[in-house]
Amino acid sequence: MTPLPRAFYARPTVTVARALLGCLLVHETSEGQVVGRLVEVEAYAGARDPASHAYRRTLRSEVMWGRPGIAYVYLSHGIHACMNVVTESLGRPGAVLLRALEPVDGVALMQRWRGIDALRDLAHGPGRLTQAMGITLAHNRADLVGGPLYLAPGDRPTGPITATPRIGISVATDRRWRFVIRGSSCLSRAVR
Repeated sequence: MTPLPRAFYARPTVTVARALLGCLLVHETSEGQVVGRLVEVEAYAGARDPASHAYRRTLRSEVMWGRPGIAYVYLSHGIHACMNVVTESLGRPGAVLLRALEPVDGVALMQRWRGIDALRDLAHGPGRLTQAMGITLAHNRADLVGGPLYLAPGDRPTGPITATPRIGISVATDRRWRFVIRGSSCLSRAVR
């Protein structure tokens, strides 16, 4: 599989978010390769989005001002690592949160890392996704254009893409920047 080029990420955040659906998240680890097809993502538009970590520039969110195609991995609620993909151009913050994927390859490894067997439950939610894919805080700032962790082109979604409000935020809740492949059994929350 060939990683997506940096130019793919160097576009408006919402555009990248929609385009990521159906793409493959690949992690080549010492224990084996794991692959999943993205079925749910959320866009966070940096300094112009009060729900974004980059709304205020901090040491943690500094990565979002960097080169597009870099991983932004942070700890949520002191428990779960969550992975974002940096978008836009250098100096203009934006990121897409990877919320859910359908397992494609390395399923036994994902099951072992998660400690469960049900395919539907392996990676539905950003914390479960990172655990199933072997992604940790050590992957913060990883270059997704050339490394063992990357995104690759996948099949175009067979189901319709639906835009919904983002989940788990308390500001800018009117923005329909959560994108899902409707009908996937692996979404973190069903679409009505």
